[in-house]
Amino acid sequence: MVDWLQHTTGGLLLLAAAGIALLLAMIIWWKVEPFIALLIVGVGTALAAGIPVETLVGSIQSSNAGSLIETGFGNILGHIAVIIGMGTFLGAILEASGGAQVLTRKLLQAVGEKRAALAMGLAGLIFGIPVFFDIGIFVLAPLVYVVAKQSGKSILLFCLPLLAGLSVTHAFLPPHPGPVAAAGLLGVGLGWVILFGAICAIPAWAVGLWFSNWIGNRIHIEVPEEMLEAAKVHDDKPGTATAPTKTEPKLGTVVSIIAIPLVLILIGTFGSIALPRHSFAAGVATFFGTPAIALTISVLLAFWLLGYRRGMTRSQVSTIANASLKPVAMILLVVGAGAFYGRVLTVSGIGKAVQSSLADIGLPVLVAAYLISCGLRIAQGSATAAIAASAAIIGPTIANAGYTQPQLALIVAAICAGSIIASHVNDGGFWIVSRYFGISVKDTLKTWTVLETILSVVGFLVAAVLMIFI
Repeated sequence: MVDWLQHTTGGLLLLAAAGIALLLAMIIWWKVEPFIALLIVGVGTALAAGIPVETLVGSIQSSNAGSLIETGFGNILGHIAVIIGMGTFLGAILEASGGAQVLTRKLLQAVGEKRAALAMGLAGLIFGIPVFFDIGIFVLAPLVYVVAKQSGKSILLFCLPLLAGLSVTHAFLPPHPGPVAAAGLLGVGLGWVILFGAICAIPAWAVGLWFSNWIGNRIHIEVPEEMLEAAKVHDDKPGTATAPTKTEPKLGTVVSIIAIPLVLILIGTFGSIALPRHSFAAGVATFFGTPAIALTISVLLAFWLLGYRRGMTRSQVSTIANASLKPVAMILLVVGAGAFYGRVLTVSGIGKAVQSSLADIGLPVLVAAYLISCGLRIAQGSATAAIAASAAIIGPTIANAGYTQPQLALIVAAICAGSIIASHVNDGGFWIVSRYFGISVKDTLKTWTVLETILSVVGFLVAAVLMIFI
């Protein structure tokens, strides 16, 4: 029995299925943190698959730097920690400086009151690049309250476009943890992830805008009065008002700081292809296009242009930066544990068993990646955990399959698309949306849950169509 379990395709697939079932049981029913659950399941799967203890954890007599635990955690965290940390710094200083309000107000002025919903959608799409999903809601929700109240229309017409923009950028685009983690686990350059993530995200966002308008005209929800009072208090704070203040940053500065790292990373990715190898120009493009360098440049500019030059002290900027890192620690641990689990699946041979099984039933890897991500998302709620686990599961299957960088980027996009499907009561984002916009649970399921599913399906379909031609 043990030999069958460890050395046959059927036995290895059973180990994989049992591991995933245990993972979901620990997270859903036993309320174990995803990081701890992934670590326990990884260790249990390794031992059940017959991986030697010395390979798994090292030995007392010698350095255990080559153990699966250390290489699994170390390889991915060495790749993504700086990127996620710098991206978090960038989002924090943009939030604290009032850049989001400037961006949203200018968009409202540009498109006019009749297209306020479009302005909110664009604000979510642009401001969602550097900030976490929930932070984007906290910062921009007061603007939604005011616009919805002034229009006399349902708050859904304005909050859902904003949520669509925040959701697709959080799911598909670096420097958000999900796509960065998936890129690291699957070995694909962030430039390709940015390019194809944007190509998948924008059509999904556009369909999300259509749905927001359709459902917003059928379900009328008033702006909660207590939220309007909170918005008035919020407006009294320096740099966060919906009307101009003397100290607010310029729109061009805000947009430039958001765009700089994306542009540099794209230049680095495609410059290395277009420019002569080992040339000076290629070296410059590679250096400045390295994600860690590109984000560091943007963060330093943000600290100076949005912080010090506008009167913030070094202590204030440091406090903002330090506070922003609090939610990052658990994200990094989840991603590291997911990478460790992926290493176990590779070394144990489970990855090859999954690959051969997919080939036998004719299921494309991109479809399998999406379905796995969907299942994990629906079961346990966390998008980041779903991405980390999905990439860990599918990674060994595609490790030596000869996929190109664009194809790998599309697989990343499919995983990310699956991670946002069908947000419901086990997802923290579901409750944030319901609470901040005064939507009942029933109506949140009718609106937000359906919107997330639309964004997921459209993003995946774009990736699937592109995969046919690339």
